[in-house]
Amino acid sequence: MQITHAEAQALPPLQWLKKPSVDGPPAQRDPAVVERVSRMLKEIETKGMDAVRAYAQELDGWSGALEIEAAELKKSGDALPPDVRTALEMGYERTHRFAAAQREHLTDFETEVAPGVVGGQRYVPVSRVGAYLPAGRFPLLASAFMTVNVAKTAGVPTVLACTPPSGEHGAHPAVLYGAYLSHADRVFALGGVQALGAMAFGLLGEAPVDMLVGAGNAFVTEAKRQLFGRVGIDLLAGPSEVAVIADDSADPVWVAADLLGQAEHGPNSPAALITTSEQQGRAVIAEVERQLESLATRDIAGPAWRDFGSVIVVDDRDGAVAVADVIAPEHLEIQTEDDDHYLANLSNYGSLFIGSWSTVAYSDKGIAGTNHVLPTGKTARYNAGLSVSRFLKPLTYQRAAKEGTASLAPAVERISAFEGLAAHGATATLRIDRIGRTSGAFDDVPAALRDQL
Repeated sequence: MQITHAEAQALPPLQWLKKPSVDGPPAQRDPAVVERVSRMLKEIETKGMDAVRAYAQELDGWSGALEIEAAELKKSGDALPPDVRTALEMGYERTHRFAAAQREHLTDFETEVAPGVVGGQRYVPVSRVGAYLPAGRFPLLASAFMTVNVAKTAGVPTVLACTPPSGEHGAHPAVLYGAYLSHADRVFALGGVQALGAMAFGLLGEAPVDMLVGAGNAFVTEAKRQLFGRVGIDLLAGPSEVAVIADDSADPVWVAADLLGQAEHGPNSPAALITTSEQQGRAVIAEVERQLESLATRDIAGPAWRDFGSVIVVDDRDGAVAVADVIAPEHLEIQTEDDDHYLANLSNYGSLFIGSWSTVAYSDKGIAGTNHVLPTGKTARYNAGLSVSRFLKPLTYQRAAKEGTASLAPAVERISAFEGLAAHGATATLRIDRIGRTSGAFDDVPAALRDQL
């Protein structure tokens, strides 16, 4: 993970044992991808389902039925090994349980901001969501739990799901079973840009969705970027990332395994170790190389570690916090003797995994309950992962009674006159004139400020 020159100036002293060999972020926008996606979306919007079906045939080799019938969806689990089916059911239940707890802690409220003036807030779900369930090089079986399931838990009435067809065999049965468990309203064997366009433009026998969610490749991410504004999105996810903060107490075998566990997502997936021990850093580097020799996915994880892997040595725990907050990783593991210090002081991460027993894979597969749709590319500095709150609109309202007019209208008149917005002022003047002006208009204003008014 890169640290710019400007960022480094604000950091305490650090030592690089391994720097990324590729200079620059791994998820830059490719002009060819931008142009291709733009052309596809325009054609899909113009030609409708004819374009969608043509792209399904061209890109996925699929000319069969697009919608997965309810009966087929229901029996999709029958094609799975019993242990896999049980594990998926566990992932759904735990992800639902955590999302339900999130929802319970988002409560409507009203408060009296002044005598006769009440302000309130209601959490209202969006009406329609389109979820993309990737199934590329590796089918990510927990995707529906993180998107469809969480949206339905938030109270979204209609959730459509699209997942790429797989050659002549239709959609992957495990992905379909995840969608079934998550209570998707309709599911389609449709991939890539054409899937997002079809949902956003209302081409699947449904009105256009209000929001698109779910991870995907560079084309899917670019389609979400271009459709944003027409629809809402969860976030623009780049290659999966992991950082581990470790001290001398950590097991380098476990640290190396956890770094490779995310590096195998793709050849441009960054993995970083931040350590207070040079000895630990060198041991992890050696262990990564040892594990790569026998790793079945070394052709993916190896280039990722070579090009985007990094090992940084800092003087102390405060230095580790500072570096981690600058790189703002998607996944951040803490394997130290002082985990609580890091929990209390870290600010920038997608999701935090506390203690050596908390590997990222537990969340990736949905078994830990938390969401794995998380911000990448340092966007965790200002963004959070997907949750029920993303599907809920915190809608505010006001209720002003007649008796509240005296504390509202005079201040609005004065501000509007200063701004030169006469019509704004008139709306307040009409109301205060109806009840008559009193001398108590600013009674609830602090004395020092009231004297100025």
